[in-house]
Amino acid sequence: MTRELLKGNIAIAEAAVRAGLEAYFGYPITPQTELLEYLSVRMNELNRVFLQAESEVAAINMVYGAACTGVRVMTSSSSPGISLMQEGLSYIAGANLPCVVVDMMRGGPGLGNILPSQGDYFQITRSAGHGDYHPIVLAPASVQEAIDFTTLAFDLADQYRHLVILAADGQIGQMMEPAELPPMTEPRKTPPEWALRGAQDRPRNVISSLFMSGEAEEAHNIAIQKRLRKIKKTEPRWQEYNTDDAQLLVIAYGSAGRVAYSALEAARANGLKVGLMRPQTLWPFPEERLSELADRVEMCLVVEMNAGQMLEDVRLATGGQIPVQFYGRMGGIVPSSEEVLKAIETHYNHAAHHA
Repeated sequence: MTRELLKGNIAIAEAAVRAGLEAYFGYPITPQTELLEYLSVRMNELNRVFLQAESEVAAINMVYGAACTGVRVMTSSSSPGISLMQEGLSYIAGANLPCVVVDMMRGGPGLGNILPSQGDYFQITRSAGHGDYHPIVLAPASVQEAIDFTTLAFDLADQYRHLVILAADGQIGQMMEPAELPPMTEPRKTPPEWALRGAQDRPRNVISSLFMSGEAEEAHNIAIQKRLRKIKKTEPRWQEYNTDDAQLLVIAYGSAGRVAYSALEAARANGLKVGLMRPQTLWPFPEERLSELADRVEMCLVVEMNAGQMLEDVRLATGGQIPVQFYGRMGGIVPSSEEVLKAIETHYNHAAHHA
């Protein structure tokens, strides 16, 4: 096992290259710009397509076009840029196209700042564009997971012909950690059967998200919902820590999940029966497992770097079985483990009283 000291943005970029990325289109925005800068050199070295578009709107529509040809294609941006991509994301979803989008989340709303945040949760899990669909959303908590989830994102996109978003707060993109990169995978030589391949001696393919009749549009949506049900059943991912005897369950993802784990260790050292569930997929959210855990604990504490967005999914999953509390920081502030420990201690006493 060969580990290197890698920056999150660079690690994601190289992982995408090694996963067979054939075309990248993007526009610079902090805190993900190093990803684009790295690919501007690396893709040219390999004679693959790199293009810095004139805007995020242009970039996502270039992704749409490239995805129609069946190549592995990606873009990356940060919160305001992802907002600009919403229409294109919906077109891609409506056309049943596989592609990967990296969202390195920053403070908002508006232009906000370049500090890490988790304020895009609603934007990326509540369909990422208009219409009845959800992208698959992967949420890494380390540089190694960012690498692993990049490879996974392309595999899931191809498997389901579906949009996959790698959602990380800006801290994941900017931090450096020892990590292992996967081996190089060459781009596939034969495009999938559904792809557009130009003039060939075969029936032509048509890719579109436009259906003029209500009946045709509904049938198309029914097929999308069938795929979403399969994804929801088979693709939830999460990690658990010390949940067997927990009285209070902390739920946190990404950098907040890392901080919560440090707080969990401190709480356990103090004799508190605290567990942690860290969702790795924000959609599909691991609601079934969380509902099972809610039957065994006295209280949940959601920790996020926002005003409480995953909080709504936790409340839906627990169904009012137990109290659900919240601790969050906004504006690009990453909570400290000491802050989270204090919140755990406060609510643990209430959980014990509730028991």
